[in-house]
Amino acid sequence: VKRHLVQRNRSRIHAYPLQMEGHYEKFQAKMAAAGLTKCAQIAFEHNYKQLVAGATGMVPEAEIDPVSSLPNLEALPEANMVELKGLLSETVVLKLNGGLGTSMGLEKAKSLLRVKDGLNFLDLITLQVKHMRAAFGSKVVFTLMNSFSTSKDTRDHLQSTPEAADLLNEPFIELMQNMSPKVDAATLEPVAYPANHDLEWCPPGHGDIYSAIMGSTMLKQLVDSGKKYMFVSNSDNLGATLDLQLLSYFAHTGKSFLMEVCQRTAADKKGGHLCTRKADGKFMLRESAMCPKEDASHFEDIGKHQFFNTNNLWLNLVDLQKEMEAHGGMLKLPLIVNKKTVNPRDNSSAAVFQLETAMGSAIECFDNAGAVIVPRSRFAPVKTCADLLLLRSDAYRLAENATVEAVVPEMPLIDLDAHYKLVDQLEALIPPGNEPSLIGAKSLKVHGPVAFAKGVVIKGVAVIEAEQRTELTGGEYTGNVKLGALTPVAVA
Repeated sequence: VKRHLVQRNRSRIHAYPLQMEGHYEKFQAKMAAAGLTKCAQIAFEHNYKQLVAGATGMVPEAEIDPVSSLPNLEALPEANMVELKGLLSETVVLKLNGGLGTSMGLEKAKSLLRVKDGLNFLDLITLQVKHMRAAFGSKVVFTLMNSFSTSKDTRDHLQSTPEAADLLNEPFIELMQNMSPKVDAATLEPVAYPANHDLEWCPPGHGDIYSAIMGSTMLKQLVDSGKKYMFVSNSDNLGATLDLQLLSYFAHTGKSFLMEVCQRTAADKKGGHLCTRKADGKFMLRESAMCPKEDASHFEDIGKHQFFNTNNLWLNLVDLQKEMEAHGGMLKLPLIVNKKTVNPRDNSSAAVFQLETAMGSAIECFDNAGAVIVPRSRFAPVKTCADLLLLRSDAYRLAENATVEAVVPEMPLIDLDAHYKLVDQLEALIPPGNEPSLIGAKSLKVHGPVAFAKGVVIKGVAVIEAEQRTELTGGEYTGNVKLGALTPVAVA
């Protein structure tokens, strides 16, 4: 079971022996030998020192205030179309593309998963960028932040796609995520795993974007070429498009950092929330691991703590460069510690700490940070096969500008059991092209290995059950449906 320990410089709950601090020199030598940049090394040092100090990540309710009101995208002034061309020429769109989607059984870049009309995430993202460039006659810079696990797959796909191959010739197309050395949990030294040295390293979390862009000199190059604004989002969130109204708002407010947030619902009460710190009035994110048990009721009170982070962020590149230079080439982000085994497939291998950071936590690093409420449509990540089935269905359509638009005012709730956990399992039972019609559905639950034929239409609330692999033939279904070997039987 993965454990998360969010560390912050507050009080010490447990400190390792001081002599262990000397182990950092071993990490420094290992990182230097691997060619990591000075910025990556500085960021790891900051994280490692937090680990050694045993700083607690607890943020009691008494130390924060809820965020009661924020500007709303739907109430913002319309963008000036004449002004937009100039703003777009100063803008960078960066997509986080370092994930493999292992929780869905994928072994390649998750952005290469087919999601709509035969196109994958990466296809749709590149088409969106090209459409915007053509529509405004302004070349928005496009960047993919790849990891050592996704770079080759991504580049190979772009090269083989006629409409996108030219992007590989652009100077800022790829930002490489750094690697982070795993920490031996018993000794706090660099872990050694002679059977596979690659497993001695791990991704440092998407908070690495700041060290990566600074250490690669891309940040300086972008600023020197006149780029001011960067929109960052996850590649698996097709709702996170470059919104021109938000771009105009961000530019006019002069903020250093802007976070898109959504209203929390009952389904979000276990997740983190936005708040302000009483000590300095700055925005901050509080995750569940940072909340003392006695404050759990406050944490889950969605009327009190109303907003969560979508991971759609807007950065002022000039201000980012100044802030990082002021701290020696890094941002002082709170640490996330994941305890795992050095070989994730071998529970008997050595226990390790993986030191990570989250990019949204940088909101507390800027005096001039802000947040804006956006509709739920801008937060539509594909994290499960249920999300994927919904996106592939007719509840969404592909627009001319390659964005994915909702066809229904409220998305149906999809609940698939373990037979559909992995993508290959999903596609064995619901092959691409056999997705049921969900336009008239409120919810769909599927229990058992139900194989969907073409022409299945779900209406209202439907529960489909089968004890063994059984085909659901074309037709309209609602209510409780139990499948036998031959024909479906509706249960009153």
